[in-house]
Formats: sequence, structure tokens, C-alpha cells
Amino acid sequence: MAAASPPPSPPHPKRPKMSSSSDPEPEPTSLSAAGADPGQPRRRYKRRKVAIILAYCGAGYQGMQKNPGARTIEGDLEEALYQAGAVPEADRAAPARYEWARAARTDKGVSAAAQVVSGRFYVDPPGFIDRLNAKLAPQIRAFGYVRVTNSFSAKKFCDRRRYVYLLPVLALDPSAHPDREAVKASAGSENQLAKCVECSERGRKVPDIMGREGKLPDSEEEKVLDTPGEETVAAHGELGDAKSVPASSVTETGLGDGVMIDLPSSGNGTEAQNAELGSNGAGKCDIETAVGNCHSEAVPTSASETICSTVGSVDVIASVVAEKENNFEPADIEKERMQATNIQKENGEESPLLKNTFAYTDEVKEKFNRILKHYVGTRNFHNFTTRTKAEDPAAKRYIISFTANTVVSLDGIDFVRCEVVGQSFMLHQIRKMVGLAVAVMRNCAPESIYDVAFRKDIRLNVPTAPEVGLHLDECMFTSYNSKWMDTHEAVSIEPYAEEAEEFKIKYIFPHIAAMEHKEGAVALWLHSLNSRNYPDFRYMETTGSEAKVGAVVENMEEVQMPSNNVSE
Repeated sequence: MAAASPPPSPPHPKRPKMSSSSDPEPEPTSLSAAGADPGQPRRRYKRRKVAIILAYCGAGYQGMQKNPGARTIEGDLEEALYQAGAVPEADRAAPARYEWARAARTDKGVSAAAQVVSGRFYVDPPGFIDRLNAKLAPQIRAFGYVRVTNSFSAKKFCDRRRYVYLLPVLALDPSAHPDREAVKASAGSENQLAKCVECSERGRKVPDIMGREGKLPDSEEEKVLDTPGEETVAAHGELGDAKSVPASSVTETGLGDGVMIDLPSSGNGTEAQNAELGSNGAGKCDIETAVGNCHSEAVPTSASETICSTVGSVDVIASVVAEKENNFEPADIEKERMQATNIQKENGEESPLLKNTFAYTDEVKEKFNRILKHYVGTRNFHNFTTRTKAEDPAAKRYIISFTANTVVSLDGIDFVRCEVVGQSFMLHQIRKMVGLAVAVMRNCAPESIYDVAFRKDIRLNVPTAPEVGLHLDECMFTSYNSKWMDTHEAVSIEPYAEEAEEFKIKYIFPHIAAMEHKEGAVALWLHSLNSRNYPDFRYMETTGSEAKVGAVVENMEEVQMPSNNVSE
């Protein structure tokens, strides 16, 4: 009789997908020398499909997507992954080989507080995130990673993206930083405007929003600028790589929330880091509507003086900064700013950054939110991007919400927190949406322009707001997390919310405040919002009735389309 065969052994239980720094017993299939002890034998590890959650400040970078010859976030991140041992030598500079994907593609200068990238990496041995951060610049931080399914893609599985644009409150004031012609036209009236020599006398629409660096007009140039009927175009400084004034105390306040957050001061060891995030440029001067109430803040430039004067018989307050052959050091800049503040206090005035007559009241908030609501829903945004035609299906995007309910105070400047949530966005789309909304709030364009802005047969030139105030706030994977909740951890920023907030306070917010103090990025841009630079602002005046009829017909066709499809 044949001997009975032994009973089969029970199968090994399947290990759950882990999202920690390493698995207890990695499967030995590949080698990874990262973090290996020279005295110990090399251990074999297996690649893991993971999603990495990270944040970065976009200052000094040409956007997220890798671009040959340009410094990008993706380029630095790929190299850091190789240096950390997550990518082998054979796959270096070949992201497609390890299934690289990003959840959002931010523009030049745009930051992110919760970006997500995915791929197959060697995350073992323990300490992968620490090794990765050691190879990254301080303004790029990885918070952690999550094990995901083999088919996961950060780009395809992201349901929604939330962006936040911090817009200075004064940008919504029609009398703040007006155009030169608007100042001259108001002379002698009850609502006489003040002119800001540092801003409005050289505020013109130029390529790439800011254009080239300008200078303060001298006495001869002033005569030319004030000559009736003549147009002089002077360009501005583009956001480049240079030193910036470190951001001082910054607080955040919500309307009804009562939240107060202290941001790092210039003496906490981050001065060198903040200096790398800013760039040189012109100062800015506040605009007041009342005659005789012109405030100025002397923010010194390399060889200029900041002068804010009024039209007609309005008193002139001047703060002159001596020319220097060498560039200003941060200490010198802060000293000059303090001197300018002291001069204003002696004259019985306060700094315009600390005193604003215009406020984000309930009435202003209601109007601004009503304007932003025009973007909500499925629209054809071909006028709010570049290189995308109206007939292209990619021009249609779905905006879930667009609100501006909170005021944030950064280094003495009040910002409105504009929060937009959508499935996906095109190049410059958010900045153009904000740009047109600001133009309508400042009465540069009528609100009825939205009746034609989304029509396929109409092409409008829409202003693009500066990139410095925009950052990616969150990438959401709702459908994926719901489907795989039993076997995989959720891909979310929630476990790292505290770290993300600290990163914003340390890098993103100080950079935004420093750019407004030093460059006056938004202030300079506001001077270009006029019908000369954007003739389409008057589109409704020339073809208003025809445009409204066409908009109604197009909306009726879109409503009837579903019923026609059902009947077929």
C-alpha cells in the first residue's frame, strides 16, 4: 500500500498594503543601496507603487512640469529621488519607466501646499522621506507617502483640485492705483484721485504681465508725461531671482473665525531662505480718494526715490532716498523703510500698509462673490487660457465652487482668500478668472461681459493676474479613496495638515507678503486695467444687444441638447 501524502500546508495570509516608511518584510527582488551600512551585506528590495504628498514654494522655478533648460520643481524632485535611492541608475531622467504622474501642473511662480505625485519607487529601507528631503531644497518638502494600487495615477485619479489666490483687498477698490488718464480726468472734481509717481506714471500693459524693469521719472520725464495728448510707455520689473525683505510678523484672520496665526519674523533664522524667495523691483504707493490725503511708503530701489504727490493743490509728501552705487542690503532696506515710517508719523500720517480706508465689508464681499459665481458650472473657458481654441473639447471645464469669504493679514497687508474648486484647470485659467473679476470690481468692465465671455464665437482679451498670490491648496481623490478604503489608506493631505500649514506660514505666505512690499506686484498690474490696453472691456458697449441675444440663443441650444439626445 502506498504511503499517504502529507496534508498541504495552509497558504500564507496576504499582507495588507502599508503606507509607513517601509514594510516589515520586503520581497527580495531588487537591490537598493540607499541608507545601507557599508559593513553589512546589501539587501534586496522591491519597488512599490506609492503616492508622495509634498509642498513647495514656486519662487525661482519655471513651474511644476519638467522643461529642458529650465529649473522646475519636477526636475529637482526627479533628481532627488535618484539621489535618495528611490530610482535606479537605468531609469534616471526617464520618468515614464517608473510610471511618474503628477496631480496638478502649476504655472511659473505658483506654489503648492498639497501636491501629489505617484510612481514605482524603492521606498525601503526605513527613512525614505528623510532621505528624500535631504536631497531637496528647503522650499520643497515631502510630508509622507501612501501605498496605492498598481493602476493608480495621481493625474487620472484626482477628482478635484482646490486653488487659493490671495488678492490684496485694495485691488478691489476702484480708486486704488488708478491709471494716469483716470487721475488727470478726475482733477478738480469732488472725487479727485491721487497719482502715485512710483506706480501709475509708468503703469502700462507689457508682455508677460510685468515686462521689463522701469525707473522713476525725473523732472524732465515728468514734463513729458504730463503733456496732454502724449502717451509714454515705460515697462516694469519682471519677477526675477534676487534678494527680498524678510517677512515680519504675519497674522491670519477670518471673518467670523477669529483665527490668529503668528508667522516667523526676520530674526528666526529664515532670513536667508526668505531672501532667496523674493526679487528686486519697484516699491508701491497707496492711493486715496480724498484730496490732500496722500500716503506714501518709501520702499527703496537700487537708485531711485519714492514720491507720492497729488494733483492740483494737494499737499506733497516726499521721501527721498540717496542713490548708492551698490545694491541695498536687507538691513539697509529695513532701515530706510523705518525712516520713511518715522517721517510719516512726524507729519501725523500712518503707513498706507497699516491704514486703508477701503475695507472688505459685507457689501463688497457680496458683490465679489456674485461676480465669482459666474464661473461656477460647466463653461467654455477658451477666453481664459492660451493656445486652446473654442472648438477644442478641452476648453470645457467644470468649476464646483468659487468663493471669497475670508480676509488674511500678511505683514500688515490685508488679502482676500479667493478659493476655487474644480475638476481640472488649464494654463493661466485661474489667474485670468481672477483678473477679469478684479476688472469688473474696479468698474473697468461691466458685469454683463460674462454674458459673452463663455461663448464659442467670441474671442476676448482677458487680463491675467500676477502669479505670486496663487497656490495649490489640496488635491482630492474622493472616488479612489471610497473604492479602496478597505484595503488601502486614503490619499489625502489630512494626516499632514499641520505640517502643510507650517510650510505655508514659513515659505508661501512670507513670499507673497514680501513681493507686495518690495515689488508691489499687484499694484503695478492694476495700472494696466483700462480700456486702452484691453479694448474688449467695451465689447458690450459696441455690440451689447447683439451679444445678449446670441448668449440667450446659445444657452437655449445647450438646454435643448439633452432632450434631443434622449429622443434619438
